[in-house]
Amino acid sequence: MNQEIAHSGAWGLAIIMIVLLTWVIYKFLAPKSWHEWAGAGVLQAFVIALYAEMYGFPLTIYLLARFFGLDGEGLNANLWSSLVGLGETGMMISMLAGFFFIITGIGLFYKGWKQVHEARKNNTLVTGGLYALSRHPQYIGLFIAIFGEGIIHWPTLFSVGLFPIIIFIYYRLAKREEAKMLELFGDDYQIYRSNTPMFFPRKEQLKLFIKEANSK
Repeated sequence: MNQEIAHSGAWGLAIIMIVLLTWVIYKFLAPKSWHEWAGAGVLQAFVIALYAEMYGFPLTIYLLARFFGLDGEGLNANLWSSLVGLGETGMMISMLAGFFFIITGIGLFYKGWKQVHEARKNNTLVTGGLYALSRHPQYIGLFIAIFGEGIIHWPTLFSVGLFPIIIFIYYRLAKREEAKMLELFGDDYQIYRSNTPMFFPRKEQLKLFIKEANSK
């Protein structure tokens, strides 16, 4: 790979994005236990790896070109556009498709966070809104957002590799949170858990789930 890769070398922008999203992670996830800190740490690693490649050095493209023969005209820092050979057009398509998931995921995460924040202030069990359709809308929003950014928009070896790890960590964290909810709310939470899916809503409720995420 001898040609220069576009959209690389902007380390200042990479640092800005990493610092900004790291602040968002620790602001809204607010880790307290070591399990929560571990989840936030893996998310931070995902962000660092993703934006260091997106704006800094395209390590995934370099490794694929160096060891697997990925080369040719129109080689771009974006993996999808390089694989399908569409250059800037391919990058734009992946960006637009990724943004659909990112915006939906952020909406789910933020709306879920607001509901939990209000419930904690009043020491109540939240079962309405998004939580009537999913027991962990915050986490499913997080999964959707990082899928849109790290798999569809700008896939890298690290973002693809860390994605299932993030899902596993937050699945385990969700199970621990549910155990605490059972201790606090007893039968009320047991009934709620029996009637509400853990992550994805039922098929017939999917449109309502997305609509609820984007409501004010």
